[in-house]
Amino acid sequence: MNSTPTYRTVSESSRSTALTARIGPTARIALVGDRSEAVRAHARIPGLLQALRLREGLDLDAYWIPTEDAGQGMDGFDAVWVLPGSPYRSEAGVLSAIRAAREGGIPFLGTCGGFQHALLEFARNVCGLDRAAHAENDPATVQADAVVVPLACSLVGHEGTVRVTPGSRAAQLLGADRTQARYHCSYGPNPHHLDLLRAHGLTFTGTDDSGDIRIAELAGHPFFLATLFQPELDGDGTRAHPLIVGLAAAAVEHARGRCQAVS
Repeated sequence: MNSTPTYRTVSESSRSTALTARIGPTARIALVGDRSEAVRAHARIPGLLQALRLREGLDLDAYWIPTEDAGQGMDGFDAVWVLPGSPYRSEAGVLSAIRAAREGGIPFLGTCGGFQHALLEFARNVCGLDRAAHAENDPATVQADAVVVPLACSLVGHEGTVRVTPGSRAAQLLGADRTQARYHCSYGPNPHHLDLLRAHGLTFTGTDDSGDIRIAELAGHPFFLATLFQPELDGDGTRAHPLIVGLAAAAVEHARGRCQAVS
């Protein structure tokens, strides 16, 4: 096992080489987002990868995928993590990466903007809402088409409690019925569309004290979880949040199955 995690930015031209550079059961995680040192969540990633390796014994290689390149597909990856930092340079690239993970059974985690776009992708491609939109990406969107809308009160810099549904994946990973959550967002799900999303299989398993949706999961998927809050901001960055550990463990399991399939 290497002493430090691989942490790379992968352009379209170098991506194929990067994906085939390692063999064996190492889990390859696609970090989808427009990397910026100005985004605190992005700056946390190296330390979290180190913690996952050293504290959890999970062997991981992580590759930054710019949103413009994310539409090339997620083949060869064992997990997809859509990180905060919206509005993204390519909405289409982000939605393509989420769809690839959802349809391909690839473990997926979406945080903050990743949560918002997971709902948008599901609304368009599962619920059939062709005009579904994200109000931050398209401010002219009419309310009836907006799956993601401005929050009544911005959550930038907010911290609060999230209550989780007993028996849900989130509850199992947390080992508790609640967690403290840190936010840095101003957009969230439109309540008007929640029942339709539920009817097509998306489950909402975490709410704040006001009952507003904060966690979404997809039953029947190996690992599909999204949070409006940012678990990567939990603590001092030396230990990964249980939801991130869950993604990493699912990625390693996916890598094991991939290697067995080709052996």
